[in-house]
Parts: sequence; C-alpha cells; structure tokens
Amino acid sequence: MTDIHQSARTGYQKNADKYQSGRPDYAAASLDWMRDALAIGQSSKVVDLGAGTGKFTKRICELSDHVIAVEPVAAMRKTLHANLPQVETLEGNALAIPLPDQSVDALICAQSFHWFASDMAVNEMARVLRPGGKLGLIWNVRDETVDWVAAITKLITPFEGDAPRYYKGDWKKPLPSAHFSPLKKQSFAQSHDGTAEDVIVNRFLSVSFIAAQDEQVQADIAEKLRDLAANHPAIKGKEHVSFPYVTEAYSATRL
Repeated sequence: MTDIHQSARTGYQKNADKYQSGRPDYAAASLDWMRDALAIGQSSKVVDLGAGTGKFTKRICELSDHVIAVEPVAAMRKTLHANLPQVETLEGNALAIPLPDQSVDALICAQSFHWFASDMAVNEMARVLRPGGKLGLIWNVRDETVDWVAAITKLITPFEGDAPRYYKGDWKKPLPSAHFSPLKKQSFAQSHDGTAEDVIVNRFLSVSFIAAQDEQVQADIAEKLRDLAANHPAIKGKEHVSFPYVTEAYSATRL
C-alpha cells in the first residue's frame, strides 16, 4: 500500500460506498471505443487496472468473458467482488501487476492512470501486454462549461493539495513511450442522472481528497454542496439532476 498516494489510500478505503453510488457510469459509446480502438472481443483477456468498485469493469464484461480486475484498496475490491462476482479480482497496483509477461490482450485504466503515471508503471503495463496488445486510458471529466458544475469545482479545489488530477496533465509525462505507439484520443458526451444527493453530494464526497478529510470537514462540504443544489437556478427544485460529463478516451498499441 506504500505505493498509493495518501489521498487515495485513505479516501477510497473510507468511502467506497459513496464512490459506488456517486460516480457516473460510462457511456455506451465506450463499448464502441473498446471494440474499435482496443480490439476487444469475447475471447480477449482484459485487465482493468485500478478497477475501484468496478464501474468500468462492468462495461468491459459486456464485451469480454475474460476480465481481470486489479485494485490495491481492500474496500474497493470488496465492493467490486460483491457487484461482479464473476470477475477475477486481484490485489495489486501499477508497479506490481500480479500477472505473467505478455499474458493479456488489453489493459485499461479507467479514472485511474493519473494516480500512478510514471515510467515504471508504463514499463509494468507493457510487460503484461502481448506485442500488438492495446492500452486504454479513459476518464469521465466534468463539463465545467456548465456554470453550476464550475461552481462545484471552485468549492472543492482548495482541498485537493498535491493529489494527482487528470486536468493537471502530469499523467502525460511518461507517454509517449518506447513501448507504445502514440496515444489516439476520442471524446464523447455522458451524463450522470439521479438525485442531487447522489450525483452531487455523494459524487464529491467520494473524491479522494475530500473523503480523506476528517468527518467535520466532510460534513461542512456536504452542507455547501446541498446548499448549491437547493439554490442554484439551473437545478433548484429538481427531483432529478443530469450532471454533464465529457468522456475522454485514449488508446495505444504495445510495440
């Protein structure tokens, strides 16, 4: 567990339940991306690295009968196994993937690569992929062109500290790599529909650096999120809220 950032180790262990209910699923377009860009089919052996509670693992299972979830946080693995008992779920991380050399056809990091992006991690991912195998990186990114979404970002950003984030772009440093072809990017719209409590409050209480805060700080943040949901003109009084995201997906081939 020493290879895991403190925010992830503490936050995800404490709030796996809020992660499961508050995080958006992935758009149906991600299936086309996996078929076309990652060449995943029924017989493909696919690793979901940093699988969390299995939000994206579930999508992979729609295409492949041979899915392996690798996740370092015990609480997340427990939730994943409860939801997807048919998936082989292993303890491991990006620096120590518990699989043999050249043993998988595709490896996907969903909402996770920014946590462990490094030359060492890229080398380890290349080790388990067969030549010609596919690497996929995918994130659901908040659409901050929407004013109330931007207001939420402004509210939570002061708490992020040194936690790795997709928007910072540091994850790009180890890529391109001698092991992989250049990344190809696709984007598609997605939304998370549900009550404000789930898609706003639970969503942001599940953010690693928020979940790692003490209970009083979390309670204060939750109160501010509920106040925003209750009073912002765009979502005020709505029983269900549609939270907008843009899914950004990248693919590369193991050379």
